[in-house]
Amino acid sequence: MKRRHEEDFMALAAARSAPLFRSACVLTSGDVHLAEDLVQDTLGRMYANWRKIADIDDPAAYTHTVLVRTYLSYRRRRSSSEQPTDTLPDSGAVTEHDATLRVTLLNALGRLSARDRAVLLLRYWEDRSVEQTAAILQVRPGAVRNQSMRALARIRDLLGHDLSELVSS
Repeated sequence: MKRRHEEDFMALAAARSAPLFRSACVLTSGDVHLAEDLVQDTLGRMYANWRKIADIDDPAAYTHTVLVRTYLSYRRRRSSSEQPTDTLPDSGAVTEHDATLRVTLLNALGRLSARDRAVLLLRYWEDRSVEQTAAILQVRPGAVRNQSMRALARIRDLLGHDLSELVSS
């Protein structure tokens, strides 16, 4: 029985590691090292409680819930002396236009609060419904709608006309 649970967890971890990493990169504004730590911590928490988690309807979706909660927990306990960096690692084969757009968006996301970033990630990057986002963040759907609207307004203010110039060029 224990071996079957371990095999099930290993299959889930192998299937969900890449999507978790991509989501973690968005949450951390491109900090790949922190993203790797968050994914590792998320999978560690999942493994520690796998016997309880294995029976839920959608363990794959639950991994994203654990990731977001782990990220928010990290942001709450982070020392005030730590500052995010504005340099991004080299990426794969993307055009200069795509890279510029991505850097601009990640920099703007990095200037938002952790909660705003989490709402935008869940709603627009992972394309989750208001209700799913509310359940993950443990708030009411109205709060998610308000926070989404405010976070989008903040990011538009931060980007100004820069984004329209990058998209149209």
